[in-house]
Amino acid sequence: MQKVAIIQISEAGKDIAYTLKRELSAEIINRTEVGKQWSEFDAFVFIGAMGICVRTIAPYIKDKHEDPAVVCVDSIGQNAISVLSGHIGGANDLAREVAAVIGARDVITTQSDNAGLWALDTFEQRFDWSVASDDDMNKCIFTFVNKKPTALFIEVRDKGTDYLEATKPDHVTIIHDISEADPQKYKLLIIVSPFIRYAPMGMLELHFVPMVGTIGFGLAHHPDDYENIYDEIDEAFAKQGVLPCAHRYCTIDVKKDEEFCSMLEDNYGENVVFFTAEELSAVEVPNPSATVQKHVGTPSVCEAAAILGSNHGKLIIPKLKGRNWTAALAIAHKYLRTPLAHWRGVRGEAGHIEIVGAGPGDPDLVSVRGRKMLERADLILYAGSLVPKALTECHKPGAVVRSSADMNLEEQCALMKEHYDKGHFIVRLHTGDPCIFGAIQEQMAFFDQNQMSYHITPGISSFLAAAAELQSQFTIPERCQTIILTRGEGRTPMPEKEQLHLLAKSQSTMCIFLSASIVDDVQKELLMEYPEDTPVAACYHLTWPDQKIYRGVLKDLAKIVHDNHLTLTTMLVVGEAIDNRQGLSELYSKHFTHLFRTGDA
Repeated sequence: MQKVAIIQISEAGKDIAYTLKRELSAEIINRTEVGKQWSEFDAFVFIGAMGICVRTIAPYIKDKHEDPAVVCVDSIGQNAISVLSGHIGGANDLAREVAAVIGARDVITTQSDNAGLWALDTFEQRFDWSVASDDDMNKCIFTFVNKKPTALFIEVRDKGTDYLEATKPDHVTIIHDISEADPQKYKLLIIVSPFIRYAPMGMLELHFVPMVGTIGFGLAHHPDDYENIYDEIDEAFAKQGVLPCAHRYCTIDVKKDEEFCSMLEDNYGENVVFFTAEELSAVEVPNPSATVQKHVGTPSVCEAAAILGSNHGKLIIPKLKGRNWTAALAIAHKYLRTPLAHWRGVRGEAGHIEIVGAGPGDPDLVSVRGRKMLERADLILYAGSLVPKALTECHKPGAVVRSSADMNLEEQCALMKEHYDKGHFIVRLHTGDPCIFGAIQEQMAFFDQNQMSYHITPGISSFLAAAAELQSQFTIPERCQTIILTRGEGRTPMPEKEQLHLLAKSQSTMCIFLSASIVDDVQKELLMEYPEDTPVAACYHLTWPDQKIYRGVLKDLAKIVHDNHLTLTTMLVVGEAIDNRQGLSELYSKHFTHLFRTGDA
């Protein structure tokens, strides 16, 4: 969180000053204190005339890499103006935040913002990248914002590269090999890569290095030259064509007390992860050592730690040996592009599977991340019996879109494996949230068995859609603080301790999935504990265009379902929380004290 100082220039800005103090957790200081505290705050917000603001800060301005953000708000709160250090210091973002708090208009004057172009000088901080090129950043920015032809060469994938590809300006061309960087066509080459690359003569180069690597290392016992090892590893990797790009260092747990590990954490702020010999010995490596096995109980430390620390990623640099260390570098599959960049003349392929929660049905209710995954996919395999096809219509040209409704598990896995082996990005689209009755466990077992990279993007479950469409809060203060997500016993047996009548003893709000076809049995079990006049709702196709919701009481639940011919994709909700408007939370009581507010006595 930024440390913000508020400078109220005149009495007219008093209310604005105190509003900003509260909302920004800021401190109000006198204008005469600005010089003394110039380096003590991350940002200064002046409330008053711009001229007074400028004259106050002028003696203390150094350069954009050191100066704090400065924003000026007029005394009646019409404009919030970014004055100094708009990008690196964050004044542009602060001006937008201040404007939102007081209902003002944000005024941003930097060219890249107003032209809708990338703010290149913010990428280091924004995406945790470093800069490896020698060309002057300001010259690169000048060339870019003046829309000179620019080539973009990307060799890995992270949130930063996803942003670049999604927001690429018209004067930027994505190239797929460094040889395509023709100085006759382009004035600037932007590189995003952990590998050493050079722009041809006659082009400006801006090389960003994303922190995507995992370094595994081994150490001699308390080496006397431990202070040199950090740089020695970087130098050794550079000879292999790789720039410093590690976001994690990993080794065996018996090295926890080594001075080098403490130095990594304390001096360099690195994330150090330790694994047991048992964990490391389970990893297959290209260079096992009988000597290492004898001393620490595992045939590999550095290679195994790099692979394990990158979630079984690709080993980019196998074991290198220094005087008192060994090191290897791996990159997680989620960072690898298709195909992996040419490196040492080898072309690799890196597939990935994203299991995405589709939400309850309305395409607008898939998450922002989920939508991005769908737009990026080479293959979309969706649960066609439960997920509307409309959710897949955002696919890119050339993508394969298949329903899994008529496919068994083996056929689904075979199709995903076929695309994975081609290096494709695959979306397995499940209804609601995939972790709730999503049948993904057996698919993940297949992925694990075949060492396939995958990740889960959560979705809005239908029980949440039910609460929204019923306009009901499923937890009632002092009466019902538990929500049970379950199903009735159909062809899949329920564990004995999870029988509906046992769960019903708590009188909680119960959301029952996949049970409309056995509603008679469901009602019978629930009536063993719930009163017969307990509110119920049968919710069909929640958020779909043909959504239907039927309310009633528990004794009539089966009749409601049968009379309206409700079958698949029907959520049954039971509990007094439905339509309840009684019982007040203490959270917003004026007498209630919590972390952010002191209540009245």
